[in-house]
Amino acid sequence: MRLRHIDRVRAIAVLFMVEVHTAAIVPPEGVTVGHPAAFVAAAFGGMAAPLFVTISGWGMYGSARRRLDGGHSGTQWAYWIIPRVILLFICQLLVNVLLNVERGGRFEWHTPGVLTLLAIAALLSPIIVRMTISQRSLGVLVLCASPILLSGVAGSEMTWFQRVDSDGPEEWFARLLWNGTYPAAPWLFFVILGTILHDFGPKSGFREKGVAMGLLATVVTIVIAVLEGEAWALTSGDAVLTFFPASMPFLVVSGTMVALMMRLLEGREAQGGDPTLGDRLSFLEPAGRLSLTIYVSHFAVLGLVAIMMDGEPRLGMVLAFAVTIGHTLAWIPLAYLHEKYIPGFSLEGLLKSISRADSR
Repeated sequence: MRLRHIDRVRAIAVLFMVEVHTAAIVPPEGVTVGHPAAFVAAAFGGMAAPLFVTISGWGMYGSARRRLDGGHSGTQWAYWIIPRVILLFICQLLVNVLLNVERGGRFEWHTPGVLTLLAIAALLSPIIVRMTISQRSLGVLVLCASPILLSGVAGSEMTWFQRVDSDGPEEWFARLLWNGTYPAAPWLFFVILGTILHDFGPKSGFREKGVAMGLLATVVTIVIAVLEGEAWALTSGDAVLTFFPASMPFLVVSGTMVALMMRLLEGREAQGGDPTLGDRLSFLEPAGRLSLTIYVSHFAVLGLVAIMMDGEPRLGMVLAFAVTIGHTLAWIPLAYLHEKYIPGFSLEGLLKSISRADSR
């Protein structure tokens, strides 16, 4: 049975991604890092990728669990994994081409990104699904500490355009594994977190305890920022929480917010839980079932906007805000219409077709 609240989480994750990417391409004039609007945009951006990767890890683990329980052979595993890895790499390449630096975009054509991270997760899924909850919990702790362990190679001084570029295979693998935009260390933290959230239901009380501890840790990070007189959160630079590279406090705080959001969105599907706001967001579910297609497709729109905006001054705040919100919300009715009229015409549908063909 498909869990509807997972589709809601997927929808919110991909819509957050659309919002932050649109805001980066059409930034409003006169908004600095310290502006409240910039902070709100950064808050959505800071939640987008962690939520997107965590829910992807949740889904991948659930699929792998069913195959393990079904006694799949090595060949059957390969038929399930290989199409996903190939499709994710192709989609990453397509994203990079659609929003290429040479046309006013943000990526080089060969840039590893969030989709290549998910491809790594797919390759590792037969191993992850065989790990005990204790082993995965230890993995989460190691990955959480990896920003400190890899501080010498994480590229804390790298600019964005250095982070999305590479000179040869050695640098490309470095971007893929530890100093790119979404390197395996530490971003597999969120994949493993998704597997743990999958295994612990509401009745266990584990998530509630984990969220409570995470919220306490979040308060501690704020206190540290105040006492040290530095910014609490920045995309990069001198702050307690940084996204590029992902700092340990960022992993803890964003992981806590992801776990809290997933709990709130469970609605009536939560065993023993209260119906919360989740059931009121059922209109988001078609977008959740189309999350990969939306993720890739919105870059086609932004690529055209980047070409038109290249070299032009920033938009006024009201217009930039309207464009960003309008582009984000437009995918909700588009997903509904897609599901109603052409449900099989999507990257998700293509993956299912390939998987069925390979399994015969």
